[in-house]
Amino acid sequence: MKLNKIHHVAIICSDYRVSKEFYVEKLGLKVIREVYRKERDSYKLDLEIGDSQIELFSFPNAPKRPSYPEAQGLRHLAFEVDNIEETVEELNQKGIGTEPIRIDECTGRKFTFFEDPDKLPLELYSRV
Repeated sequence: MKLNKIHHVAIICSDYRVSKEFYVEKLGLKVIREVYRKERDSYKLDLEIGDSQIELFSFPNAPKRPSYPEAQGLRHLAFEVDNIEETVEELNQKGIGTEPIRIDECTGRKFTFFEDPDKLPLELYSRV
C-alpha cells in the first residue's frame, strides 16, 4: 500500500457564515465549491490549500470540542508558511491573535498557534 498525500481535512463549524469568512477572507483560501444540502440542513464548502483541501461543514447541533488541544482525535491543523513573522503580523492586523513564536526542538523551525472561530487549534509552521 502507498498513501500519496493528504487529500483533505474536514472541519465542522458552529457558525458557517463566521467560519467561511475566517477561512476565505482572513486566511485567503480559495473556494472550490459550495453546496447546501437541504436534507441535512448543512453546508459543505471545499477550500483549496496548495494541492490539498479543507472541507468546511455546518451541521445543526454538532457537539462542542471536548478540550483544547489534548482531546483524543485530531490535535491541530498546521499550515506551512514561507515567512512566519510576516504571516503572524498579517493575522494580527486582521484581529486574529497568535501565541508567541517558538522553535521546534527537533527541526529548529519556527512555529506558533492561533484559533479558528470555534477554537480549533491551528498552527503556522515555517518552511525553512
